[in-house]
Amino acid sequence: MEISRMGVTYIHLIACCIAIGMIFTSDLAMVRQLLTGRGEERVDARHLDTLQHTVTAALAALWITGLGIVAIDVWFKGYEVLLNPKLQAKGAIVLLLTFNGALLHRAVLPAMKKAGSVLRLDLNQRLLALFAGSMSAVSWFYAAMLGIGRPLNFKYPLHEILAPFPALVLGGFAGMLLLTAFAKYRGTMISPMLRTA
Repeated sequence: MEISRMGVTYIHLIACCIAIGMIFTSDLAMVRQLLTGRGEERVDARHLDTLQHTVTAALAALWITGLGIVAIDVWFKGYEVLLNPKLQAKGAIVLLLTFNGALLHRAVLPAMKKAGSVLRLDLNQRLLALFAGSMSAVSWFYAAMLGIGRPLNFKYPLHEILAPFPALVLGGFAGMLLLTAFAKYRGTMISPMLRTA
C-alpha cells in the first residue's frame, strides 16, 4: 500500500511541479515585460499554445493521481479520510482551478493571441484576463501548499483553511491592475517623446 501510494504521489508531485513551473515562468515574463516598458510587445502565440497544452495535461494528471491517492487512503483507512477539512479545501481549490482554467483556455488565451498583449485587450477583456490570471496563480500555489500541509490535517475547520484564499486572489488582482495601469501610463509618456525625438 505504501509503495503504491508513494508512486502515485510522486507522479502527482511531478505534474504539480511542471504546471507551477510553466505558470510561474510565464507570469514572471509578463510582469518583467510590463515593468520594463515592453508591455505592448506581442506575446508569442506558440508559447501560449505550449503553456495551454502542458498545463491542461498536468491538470489532468493531477486529477487522476489526486483521486488515486484519495482512493488508496479511503481503501486502507476508511471513509473518515474524506472528513479531513484540509482535503476538502484542496478539493474545492482544485475544482475552482479547473473551472478557471476552462475560462482561461476558452476566453482569455484566444483574446490574448488575437490582441497580442494584455495591454492591447479592451478594458473588459483585460479585467477578465487579470482576474482569471490572478485566480490561476493563487490557486496553483495554494493547492500546492495544501498538498504538503500535513500539520493542517484535521486541525483547522474548512472556513479557516480557506479564509486567506480570497484575500490573496484580490491582492494579486489589485497588484496586476496597478502594474498594467503603470505600464499603460508609461507607454503614453514614452510615445510622445518618441514622436518629438
